[in-house]
Amino acid sequence: MGREKATLEYQGKTQLERMAGLVTPLGHPVYLSARKDQCLPGFGIQPIFDTEGLEGKGPIAGMLSAFGRTPDMAFLVIACDLPFLERKTLEFLIENRSPRHIATAYRSAHGGLPEPLCAIWEPCSSRILKEKMAEDIRCPRKILIQENTHLIDLPNPTALDNINTPEEYEAALASLKT
Repeated sequence: MGREKATLEYQGKTQLERMAGLVTPLGHPVYLSARKDQCLPGFGIQPIFDTEGLEGKGPIAGMLSAFGRTPDMAFLVIACDLPFLERKTLEFLIENRSPRHIATAYRSAHGGLPEPLCAIWEPCSSRILKEKMAEDIRCPRKILIQENTHLIDLPNPTALDNINTPEEYEAALASLKT
């Protein structure tokens, strides 16, 4: 993308600000996972910086750092590049949570694979994430495919469409204007 996705603006708000606005009213503690070198405004959200030794190792580093801080808490993990995400999609995920699994995740509307970055990761997943990291497996989707994951269908098939290129950003801006 060439810049921090969290700072991309949609409808007058940064993506980070939009995410904070979606999750804060759900009534649970909200944390911002970040590398120590990232300068992101937190909008009153407490940061959890990647633990030493995990820096630069992707989303799993953030999840392991969060579990290291509060090991008995499940985490609703949301990527910072989901401009079409809506509160009802998050509420549906929470309503359908299954603590018996390592995570509750949506099936992608594009191929049916698990969506790891709009998912609830249970405390028991911490051990599995550590094992996979030790095996140099850092793809959270691959972990959800290999492990006992509760998969649910998206109520809105476009809610988890993410933005990875300047062209996709421009298309998202145009789509959100309509």
